Amino acid sequence: MPAGIERHAVLVAALIDAGELTQGVADAQFADLGHDARSDLTDALMALLIGIACCVRQSWRTGFHQLGGLPEAELRSVGAGPLPDAITTKTAEGFSLYGLYPETYLEAAGAVHAAERPTQVIGLRSVGAPLAAAVAAGLGLRNAVTLRPTGHPFNREIRLSDGLSAEILAGKDARYAVVDEGPGLSGSSFGAVADFLEDAGVAPDRIHFFPSHAGMPGGCSSERHWLRWQKAHRPVVDIGDMLIHKPKRPEHRLETWAAELAGPPTGDMMEISGGWWRALRYSREAEWPPVKPQLERRKFLLPAAGGTWLLKFVGLGSMGERKLSRARSLHAAGFTPEVAGFRHGFLVERWIDGAVSLDQRFGERDRVVEQAGRYLGFRARHFEAGAGQGASLTALAEMARFNTAQTLGEEAARDLDRLVQDAGLLEDAVRRVETDNRLHAWEWLHAPDGRLLKTDALDHHAGHDLIACQDIAWDIAGAAVEFDLSESECLRLCRIVAGQSGHPVNPDLLALLTPCYLAFQMADHAMAVNTVAPESADAKRLRAATDRYVRRLERIIAAGRRDRSPMDTCIAAA
Repeated sequence: MPAGIERHAVLVAALIDAGELTQGVADAQFADLGHDARSDLTDALMALLIGIACCVRQSWRTGFHQLGGLPEAELRSVGAGPLPDAITTKTAEGFSLYGLYPETYLEAAGAVHAAERPTQVIGLRSVGAPLAAAVAAGLGLRNAVTLRPTGHPFNREIRLSDGLSAEILAGKDARYAVVDEGPGLSGSSFGAVADFLEDAGVAPDRIHFFPSHAGMPGGCSSERHWLRWQKAHRPVVDIGDMLIHKPKRPEHRLETWAAELAGPPTGDMMEISGGWWRALRYSREAEWPPVKPQLERRKFLLPAAGGTWLLKFVGLGSMGERKLSRARSLHAAGFTPEVAGFRHGFLVERWIDGAVSLDQRFGERDRVVEQAGRYLGFRARHFEAGAGQGASLTALAEMARFNTAQTLGEEAARDLDRLVQDAGLLEDAVRRVETDNRLHAWEWLHAPDGRLLKTDALDHHAGHDLIACQDIAWDIAGAAVEFDLSESECLRLCRIVAGQSGHPVNPDLLALLTPCYLAFQMADHAMAVNTVAPESADAKRLRAATDRYVRRLERIIAAGRRDRSPMDTCIAAA
């Protein structure tokens, strides 16, 4: 390929793919042994990963002009050894959803003072395998190991063979780089490795953490992990600094990548991640909807000769290319804004100045129901998902019961049981599609030219949560709740979806999924309060949204007590 950002992007995609291969093989070995251990195959895979990472480093540091020597010998070594008959790979959400770039880890590693540089790199699977390779390349090292934290998400532990444990701890004065995405709500994956090192006598100041952000763990962190994180070495390079505010080379600038698609820049880029897009869509802050700032995709506005464009992270490599194809098909069908193209993780989409969100101006209800029905019917017809790509109805019912018991008490949970008791019997009725999973009113726009458009429509079915791909009835339930649909409006929405998709909507399935939707949203917003400052405006908005779902769930449970029909019970949610 010719030198440039597109060749560099393909190289990073190779690093990610090799990381998935490494993760799958290492996890298969872990499953056989019950712990992590050295093997010729995993050593060869890590060598391949680091070889690719060194090429990424060379490409990045030379403004995409040079690659260095490709790791052909390392690739042959992987292919020469026996491989497992089958492996299970896991898509790294950071690379597909959360703006995680290996280049930020390269930069963070390169910025560590020479006297303090780690000599041992430990990557935490899944995503930590390729990221550890990037850190090793940035530190000038040719070795790294990868470990699998296991156990409860808030209390992870690591299991190592005696040989691997002894090898990691062999260096008397060794410094360690522990590499992963996060920290999340607990930071327990990072903490599990640090506990192991410190319990073996490693001084805390010899441990460097390479996380994806500069923040603290969430409210589920243990005291030991929290206190350690406050004092620890935590080199981080933010993607906004790397691509916009403090790029080291002009070729690194995000607007340069997009110029061929959007036209020459006519002003400075503006970041609107973390809920700041609300300042452009709402005239008063009091009207802002609730958001989860830490989980929002990175997005920037670019004023250019061709108008104003939204540059939104949608995924690196093949993941991003698939979302580009989806964005184009949705726009061609009249449901989403215009798309100019894709550059190394970022979709370039038209920003519609003067658009008003649906929660500010609902407009003609019949027209809203019509467009929502056509949109959901289009998804149901064209975005079919494979079997098993989503939580089972039984799992959804169990989630709903657990969340209800936690929030409303055991008596309410027992009443809910009646509404979801047929979950196992209805599984054969499910036709799984790549559902939108984000039907909130502020996710829809009234454009100045009269169009009603859906935003953020690409990948919530692939989010880091339980739901994933469901029957389109899940989205119908979401629309009924979020749009406050009446019984007649909900019935009309079902008819439109059925007509557009070619498949009828099962009323019993809709009645089952509606309380599940409410219970999920209730807990999702309640948990999100732990990710923001307790007394902040966002915390208040999230609590208010939680209360809204609580009231609606209480209402639907009460309607179920009165033995209403499945469709009537569904409408009670609104």
